[in-house]
Amino acid sequence: MERGSRTFAGFVVLCSIRYLSSIPSGAFIGINIGMEFMRDLPSANDVLFILKSHHVTHVRLYDADHQMLNALANTGIAVMVGVNNDELHKIGENQTAAADWVNKNVAAFLPKTNITAIAVGNEVLTTYQSGAPHLVPAMNLLYHALVATNLDLKVKVSSPHSMDTIALPYFPPSTATFNPKIITTMYLYLQFLKNTESFFMLNAHPYYGYTTGNATSSIDYALLKPRLARSKQIVDSNTGLRYLSMFDAMVDAAYYSMGALNFSGMPVVVTESGWPSIGGANEPDATMENAQTYVTNLIHRVFDKCGSPSQPQFPTSTYIYELFNEDIRPGPLSKKNWGLFYTNGTAMHSQDLIMVKGNRNSSGCMVFCVAKKDAKESALEAALNWACGIGNASCGAIQKGQPCYKPNNLHSHASYAFNDYYQRMRSSGGTSCDFWGTAIITTKDPSKISAKGSLIPLIFHIE
Repeated sequence: MERGSRTFAGFVVLCSIRYLSSIPSGAFIGINIGMEFMRDLPSANDVLFILKSHHVTHVRLYDADHQMLNALANTGIAVMVGVNNDELHKIGENQTAAADWVNKNVAAFLPKTNITAIAVGNEVLTTYQSGAPHLVPAMNLLYHALVATNLDLKVKVSSPHSMDTIALPYFPPSTATFNPKIITTMYLYLQFLKNTESFFMLNAHPYYGYTTGNATSSIDYALLKPRLARSKQIVDSNTGLRYLSMFDAMVDAAYYSMGALNFSGMPVVVTESGWPSIGGANEPDATMENAQTYVTNLIHRVFDKCGSPSQPQFPTSTYIYELFNEDIRPGPLSKKNWGLFYTNGTAMHSQDLIMVKGNRNSSGCMVFCVAKKDAKESALEAALNWACGIGNASCGAIQKGQPCYKPNNLHSHASYAFNDYYQRMRSSGGTSCDFWGTAIITTKDPSKISAKGSLIPLIFHIE
């Protein structure tokens, strides 16, 4: 099967897959800093000492505390600042108020303080429903204020959502949808993210998923235990994807819920995830051992694996909840005890747990874009022609007589072209692997095996 000959300069063609980096932007671990419900507040400098001592590179503030923002100046730490829920009404109805907020809480601190995102409210659609009508308008006005100050490319705008925005049951993830009561607002929210190239913020707490029984699972599944026995793993019968942790199932439930509204290509950033270390008499799973186990496994999960099973191309960057206990927070004892540190800087868990040193720039995950096995030949042919033509995939090596011509079949040649196009798009921030429904993302290296056991030649280009 021959293709029109094309000439490409500046590329080295390889018939096996090799990558310079596995995830373009890399996964990171951050920490939430919330002190609204603390009796004894540490100073901003004390907080900074803890962050620097443990090599924390990303933090989320629930407000725009000026003392903290000043303390974080010249550290390089990436900062997500928060708009309080009770500010939504004012900001969402008044461009001047939005501009004033951005000028006072963002522009005034850049570039010394590395502010990279604004979290507009927190769990507004499920815990502050009176603010729901103002959420997307507030996001829009804040974004326009960033545009006016030439900060829109530097600072992203989004809003964290709880798992309660997803209708129960959220397993299997492939059937997950957003709660019908919030569909209208959620659609507008997702449209905003798409238009501004922002990301979905999700507060994902397997502790609550496990203790409330919203997912049939074992404690090991909730704690992200490595080498989970197959009997404790859960398989999505619709997709065949195997879930080794509730964390992954929650993240994928968000992806599939977005997909149900025809939105894709927007990564999920987990803005809260943790485990309480102390609980009341009726909270037996809130223990120091479980908290240490969960956070340790979470750090390893973020750094050492791909994204979620359905979206391995997107690293699951995560903010651990939270830096300190909040001893006067209303509610059961477990709600007060999610902290990683005492205010004097002593780690609540073992020191090895907290050392997030070397927040690596990639997770070691290799992902590939290949032709679907069941793709119709006519559709596959059209997609291949597009990739090698308008898509500018480097298809010279699959011409007859060239190194990657064999195996000479449509599926292999399409996989080669799709993957070349996909890897180049990823290197510039793109993530498209669809080709009109004929392609799929996989973490299995297709250069090693084909349907007949032969090598599938795929390439990538070297800058």
